[in-house]
Amino acid sequence: MVVDRLQPMKNVALAKPQTFMNLSGPAVKALLERYELTPGRLILVYDELALPFGQIRVRPKGSHAGHNGVKSVIGSLGTNEFPRVRLGIKPDHPIDGATYVLKSFKKAQMQEVDEMVAQACAAVESIIADGVEKSMTMFNRRAGGLKQEEE
Repeated sequence: MVVDRLQPMKNVALAKPQTFMNLSGPAVKALLERYELTPGRLILVYDELALPFGQIRVRPKGSHAGHNGVKSVIGSLGTNEFPRVRLGIKPDHPIDGATYVLKSFKKAQMQEVDEMVAQACAAVESIIADGVEKSMTMFNRRAGGLKQEEE
């Protein structure tokens, strides 16, 4: 349970902008302004076509790497200095990215999606409770061991 991990209790706001992902920057900026928060207090969680399906990666900062939604957030905030949790959705066959991200998951994928979302939730809790660096050590694993994240 989140409350148990985050003692003493911390206030956390979870938001899903009601805009298209590619235009989410202004909504994220407005939310941070409303709560008088700096971008460093943001944890951006998003899908990532460059990561294998089901994997997650925690990063302390970085470029948009071609992700238009992240590009919008960076542009609106004027910085890329915020932690993020990337959820891998790379398909197992070549397909147009824009078409793919708008499709529903296949029924056969739903268990893996549920597991990935649970792992991403645990990563967000860990970032809040333990910090980004420790969370990267815990969650950025591959079968062969730790993966060094590029900056």
